[in-house]
Amino acid sequence: MTSPATTPAWNTLLTLARSTAEISSSAIDAIEITDSTSALYADFSRHSIDQPRLTALLALAESMQLAKQREALFAGGIVNKTEQRPALHTALRSNSTTPLWVGGADGVNNVGSVGSVDIRPLIRAQLQKMELFSNAIRSGKRRGISGQIFTDIVNIGIGGSYLGPAFVCTALAGSAEGPRVHFVANIDGANLAQTLATLNPATTLFTVTSKTFTTDETMTNARSAENWLTAYLGADAVAAHFVAITAHPAAARKSGYTDETIFEFWDWVGGRYSLWSAVGLPIALAYGYAQFAELLAGARHMDEHFCHAPLAQNLPVMLALTGVWSRNFLELNSHAVLPYAERLALLPNHLQQVEMESTGKSVDLDGQPVSYATCPVIFGEVGTNGQHSFHQLLHQGSEAISCDILMVAEPQSSLIGHHEKLLANAVAQADALWQGKSQAAAYADLATHNLSATQRNFLAAHRTYPGKRPVTVMVLPKINAFYVGAIAALYEHKVFTQGVIWNIDTFDQWGVELGKMIATSLLPLFNTPSNLTAVPAHLKDLLQHLRSPQATLNES
Repeated sequence: MTSPATTPAWNTLLTLARSTAEISSSAIDAIEITDSTSALYADFSRHSIDQPRLTALLALAESMQLAKQREALFAGGIVNKTEQRPALHTALRSNSTTPLWVGGADGVNNVGSVGSVDIRPLIRAQLQKMELFSNAIRSGKRRGISGQIFTDIVNIGIGGSYLGPAFVCTALAGSAEGPRVHFVANIDGANLAQTLATLNPATTLFTVTSKTFTTDETMTNARSAENWLTAYLGADAVAAHFVAITAHPAAARKSGYTDETIFEFWDWVGGRYSLWSAVGLPIALAYGYAQFAELLAGARHMDEHFCHAPLAQNLPVMLALTGVWSRNFLELNSHAVLPYAERLALLPNHLQQVEMESTGKSVDLDGQPVSYATCPVIFGEVGTNGQHSFHQLLHQGSEAISCDILMVAEPQSSLIGHHEKLLANAVAQADALWQGKSQAAAYADLATHNLSATQRNFLAAHRTYPGKRPVTVMVLPKINAFYVGAIAALYEHKVFTQGVIWNIDTFDQWGVELGKMIATSLLPLFNTPSNLTAVPAHLKDLLQHLRSPQATLNES
């Protein structure tokens, strides 16, 4: 495979990045993605990308064969190289009836491949099962063991089995009446205990979501939830109050679940891309299957745009290329996602996984160390809260940080004056980050103060804003399931595009495994009293302090 650093376009960009010429305005046009009634709008004017730089960025994408790799993604090609799998989360939201063959023994995903299967009917069957089940729960046709209607849903999962659905459920809050939805992820028992303390066992349904159905945090929480339920309702209640969502139904059956209560997704769906599958069942339960279908429609709309729009007018591509420019040529180490909408508050959390688990890699597709930077640190907070915490760093920190600022045109409440102030703050932040303020301007601002020139110079230095912090501004017409789906898919495709350019595997996540292995080896030292003499010296004192008083007492 080709390293981007060896392409002529990369070398051109390096040369252009060293130029000291002032860029008065970005050459990237604003992009609108329209549907039948409105449009998602993106403004790239706050980037130091003139026409030569834009031309070189587009050439870089072409050099790395983005179009060919995009086609492979949607066609079921083996894009997850280290696990030899396709990544077909886009098929979950497609309405195509053309067969899509996956899983052939010879690695060729087509009808002639031995052992391959058309996944379209599999997807439709699970969606229909989700629709029937969610309708039965919401209508009261399906009830708990004591005959009461379910009022609360507790999703037990972690990572992609939690972050995506939690983001969507927060975004859709209040959009339809239905059971309340809660998410338990952390292995810290306080997370589950605090959630269960507010619930009635007779009216609580649990969705246990794990791709392998062996995820330690999830299965530990599930067993504790089962113990809580059976203490009140008896062992027979588990079958009526628990459902499994997994890519390995055999493991769920082994745990006592029946086919009726097992919802399936597949190995060709990555966890962080799985909310479009049965992993999204809590969304359908809480807000209705029609809302889940609209979520899929919004993502499908973005898929079509990503596949067919020219690169220079392609929103995921331009979001990716501006990110590459900031990361590799401006050498920015961090990127902030700033949604100015309370209902999008969990978008940064979701994107931390989607981006950093996908492109947080230092080895390329050939297994060689990369010679260039890949994923920046992703962080963020809902506006205007972030302005009163970390925005100081964004404006005057010693290192520049790029930002995405998201706004919603339609007010999210009827409270007078709130929405206008929210939007004014968002636009102000975008301009302040980009325009900055010179020391001379700050000095002039202090002219009306009764200060000496020395005092004015001193204060002006502290009131100077460097500016030229790259900012992409996006405007959603409203927050509904369609646009939430579109935004989630937008960032998925941005990440895929950057992975292609950086020549890395966007769909594996081997970096999470080592810590799990070490934790497994250490667990016996916490579970049972044992002598610590064989423990490495650097751990012995720490473990002695962490072990329970009873374990320490038993050793003495």
